[in-house]
Amino acid sequence: MASKTNLCLSGTGVTKVFGFGRNRTLAVDHVDFAFHEGEIISIVGESGSGKTTLAKMLLGLISTTEGEIFFQGQKRDISSGKKKKEYWKNIQAIFQDPFSAYNTFHKIDAVLLDCIKLRGGDRLPKEEKVKLMTEACSFVNLKFAELTNKYPFELSGGQMQRLMIARIFLLKPKILIADEPTSMIDACSRATILDYLMKLRDETGMTLIFITHDIGLAYYVSDTVYIMEHGKFVESGTADAVILRPQEPYTRRLISDVPKIYEEWDLSTV
Repeated sequence: MASKTNLCLSGTGVTKVFGFGRNRTLAVDHVDFAFHEGEIISIVGESGSGKTTLAKMLLGLISTTEGEIFFQGQKRDISSGKKKKEYWKNIQAIFQDPFSAYNTFHKIDAVLLDCIKLRGGDRLPKEEKVKLMTEACSFVNLKFAELTNKYPFELSGGQMQRLMIARIFLLKPKILIADEPTSMIDACSRATILDYLMKLRDETGMTLIFITHDIGLAYYVSDTVYIMEHGKFVESGTADAVILRPQEPYTRRLISDVPKIYEEWDLSTV
């Protein structure tokens, strides 16, 4: 369980509105949150609940309409390209679709070298860079010698997801947002990816934020769970409190939607 004293990322009244007038959509509706160093958080909700929009605001990829986001106790300032780049040294993401996460024209070497450059290692000798890339690939059970000069699209989906974790191993951010990181891969690879992420968290002490519709995953990995419905957090607390003793009808419905092999499936609500 993470310490509740070291706050790394928090927000008050964070809101995102898209469009105007009749086309106005309230995607994230005045949410408050507090994430601590080393904590594993899951933000759980159905498609369209606002969880991915919130993740993009946390990353600084889209602006907030209202509210404030704080990083390490200070109001976040990403007002310039330089400040945003500095912020991205500390917060990174793994996305759902590994095939869209890479530049098609960049070889794997360039993908990993960009990470080394972002961490200030651009002037390291070539041998040291190769050593770092080899170590990062080895962490996720890939062999850099077999990947060099290849393009990401030459890898399988599972290998591409592992390569994204190798990038995180090189960057060592304080916060990692994992947006449905296992939804497009098979069950065996899914367990492997989760194991790598948990190992990475244990080794670096990073805060890990899962964005997911899978409440079973949330219960399995999380210290803290936030349940999101229609842009609002309707329930939050420890994984045991939220999932074993849910208070909100929406949370109970998410739990009831998880198929149980020892019960007859109720398809009446489908």
